[in-house]
Amino acid sequence: MSYTVETQDVIIVPKSAWMKRIFDVVFAMLAFLLLSPLFFIGSLLAKLQSKGPVFYKSERVGKDEVIFAMYKFRTMVVNADTLGGSLTTYKDARITPIGRFLRWTKLDELPNLINVIKGEMSLIGPRPEAPDYVKYYTEIQKQVLLVKPGITGPSQLANRDEEEKLKGQQDAEHYYITELMPKKLALDLHY
Repeated sequence: MSYTVETQDVIIVPKSAWMKRIFDVVFAMLAFLLLSPLFFIGSLLAKLQSKGPVFYKSERVGKDEVIFAMYKFRTMVVNADTLGGSLTTYKDARITPIGRFLRWTKLDELPNLINVIKGEMSLIGPRPEAPDYVKYYTEIQKQVLLVKPGITGPSQLANRDEEEKLKGQQDAEHYYITELMPKKLALDLHY
């Protein structure tokens, strides 16, 4: 006598992943409510700086190499992507005066909470990178793409002065790809 057992693929998610997701959503929603006055001010400042949308959507590579739109307050002139490279340094002429303030205070990052609520990002994790830079990752470095990216994480904290580091470089993009990005990824791999 033989028996056949039909099975379905079951994905087992560790309890800690569910707990982290619940924490992310609850904290992001509370932060969204508590910081709504700052959100309003950021929106107003972004709108006052020039014509165009309040939010800037940037393609980022998330968990499992899924591309998503990361939200930020717009800090640059409209169509800035067509006026220069994808790397932005502190003295970039495309940054508006109000945008410089939003970046300095990190208020431009508040809309990342939307990505956390949507499940595309976490509060803590490796910072998501643009596809143009992920193509330079080694197979080992790609392991950071196995976890949900975060608003803040190890490399973000260690490189708060990233724009300062880039501004003194002859070729900022080359320096970022060959020097800074590998160091950031090394920190994120420990996460």
